[in-house]
Amino acid sequence: MKVAVAGCCHGALDKMYETLELLQRRHNVRPDLLLCCGDFQAVRNEADLRCMAVPAKYRDMQTFYRYYSGEKKAPVLTVFIGGNHEASNHLQELPYGGWVAPNIYYLGYAGVVRFRGVRIGGISGIFKSHDYRKGHFECPPYNQQTIRSAYHVRNIEVFKLKQLKRPIDIFMSHDWPRSIYHYGNKKQLLKMKSFFRQEVESNTLGSPAASELLQHLKPTYWFSAHLHVKFAAFMQHETNSKEELPKATKFLALDKCLPHRDFLQIIDVEHDPNAGDSLEYDAEWIAVLKATNSLVNVTQSSWNMPEKNGLHAKWDYSVTEEAIKEVLEELNHDLKIPCNFTLTAACYDPSKPQKNMEPVHTINPQTTEFCAQFGLTDINDRIQQAKEEGSGRAECEEEEEEEMDSTGSAEEPSEYNTDNSGLSSFNPDEIMLDEEGGDEDLSTCSVDPSPDHPPEFSTSFSDIRIMPDSMAVSSDDATDSNNEELEKSAGSKQVEDKSPTERSLKRIGADENGNSGVKKIKRRNQAIYAAEDDDKTD
Repeated sequence: MKVAVAGCCHGALDKMYETLELLQRRHNVRPDLLLCCGDFQAVRNEADLRCMAVPAKYRDMQTFYRYYSGEKKAPVLTVFIGGNHEASNHLQELPYGGWVAPNIYYLGYAGVVRFRGVRIGGISGIFKSHDYRKGHFECPPYNQQTIRSAYHVRNIEVFKLKQLKRPIDIFMSHDWPRSIYHYGNKKQLLKMKSFFRQEVESNTLGSPAASELLQHLKPTYWFSAHLHVKFAAFMQHETNSKEELPKATKFLALDKCLPHRDFLQIIDVEHDPNAGDSLEYDAEWIAVLKATNSLVNVTQSSWNMPEKNGLHAKWDYSVTEEAIKEVLEELNHDLKIPCNFTLTAACYDPSKPQKNMEPVHTINPQTTEFCAQFGLTDINDRIQQAKEEGSGRAECEEEEEEEMDSTGSAEEPSEYNTDNSGLSSFNPDEIMLDEEGGDEDLSTCSVDPSPDHPPEFSTSFSDIRIMPDSMAVSSDDATDSNNEELEKSAGSKQVEDKSPTERSLKRIGADENGNSGVKKIKRRNQAIYAAEDDDKTD
C-alpha cells in the first residue's frame, strides 16, 4: 500500500490534503494512509490557541477547525503524533489516543495501531531532561512552565514502548533520534544547516530517549520532523545472536508544510491484502498498557522506571502470548477502533470571534470509554481528582515523596540507559526554516517528490555504519540548566548573515545570582516559533 508522510503540518490541513489531490491528478498516486510527524496543531477555537507555546503573533487558527466541525472531512485516513507546537489542552484529552476529527487519529502520548496489517507506532512531544522523569501532571489553564512541559516526553512512555517484542513496521517521533545524523549524508546536512555543527560534533543533537527506542524497536521505517530539513539515513542494526536475522531502519526526516514546495513523501509498504481498511488496535500494545497501568503517575515528583537494580520487585513488564490472547478474547477478535469521535469543545466561528475564551480541563468520552473497556486509569480523571482534593492531596504527595527518598527508590541514580543531558549550545525546538528563500534541499540525502517525477523512496546514502551498542552519550544533567536558561532567554533574536567561521558565540547577561550567562550560537534561520517564556498566552 502507499503511505504518505508529512513533517510539521502547523495546522495547514487544507494545503496538505490539496497536495495529495494534486499528486493523484498528476501521477495517479492515491495514498491509502497519511502520517504526520508532529506540530499538527489540532486547534478547535480561541482557547486552544492560548494553549500553544508560541508567541501571540504566531497564533493562527489555520484550517483544522473545519474538519473538527464536520464542514470538511479528511480525504484519507490520517494518523499523527504531537510535537512541541500543539493545542496541548486538546491532545491532553486523549492520552491513550483517539479521534480528533472524523478520519483523523491521534496516537496519544505514545501508541501503536495497525492498518492493513502494518504496525505503526509513535511517541509524541520532544525530549527535555528536566521533565523526563516526571508524571503527566499538567492541565489547563497552563502557566508559562506547564504550557511547555505538557509536551515533553516522559520516561513512562518510553518504558511502555520498550516492553514491545513484536516487530514494528513504522515508527514516528517529532524530534530526531540522537546520533541518526551519523548514518546519512552528514556533510550535506551541515552544509545546509551549519548551526547544527556543534551539536552534531558533540553528539547532543536529537533525543536520547528516541535513540534508545530506535535501538530496541528496530522498525523498518522511522519518520521524524521538528528540524525543518529533509534528511535520510540508513542504519544497519547489530544482531544479538547468530540466529537473529539482520535488521535495518530507513530513517527519513521531513520538512515543514510550505507553499509552492513539495513536503510530502510517498512510500510503498508491504501490507496484508486480506486485512480490512479500518484502523485497528494493536493487541500487544493494549496488553502492555494493562500491565503497566499501576505505574501511572500524575505528580511532578521525579521517579525512575522499574529496573533490575535491587529496588524493585518487578522490572519486566513485557507481556506473554497468553496476555495478548486475553486482549483478543476481550475484543471478540474484533480489533477495529470504534469511530466514536465527539465534539468536546465549541468550534471556532469566524463570524463570532471569542478572543477571551478560556481553556478548561476536559474529560474526553473517548478516553473514558477506552479506559473502561480495558481497565485502565483515566489520567485526566486522576488529575481532576488531585485538583479537587487540593491541599490535602498535596500534603499526602509530600509525605509519599519523603518516604520514597528514605528508601532510595525515587532518587537513586537510574541505570536506565537514557542520556538526560540537555543540548549544549542552543535550543533545537526553535529551529525553523527561513521565511525568505531556504528552498534548497539535500541533493543526495533527501527524498523529494516533485510534480514532474513520481515520488519514491530511492535515496543515496553515505557514511553508512553499524549501529553501536549505545547511541547515547553519558548522562550529564549539569548541561540542562543551561538549556533551561536558553528556553527562557530565547530564540527570537536573529543573526546577521555571516559565514560559519565568522559566526561567534554570543554571551547572555549574568543571572540573578551574578553568575555569568550561557552561550548561544547566532544563526541565520529565523525562529518562527521562538520560545519566549515572557510571552503571555492571553
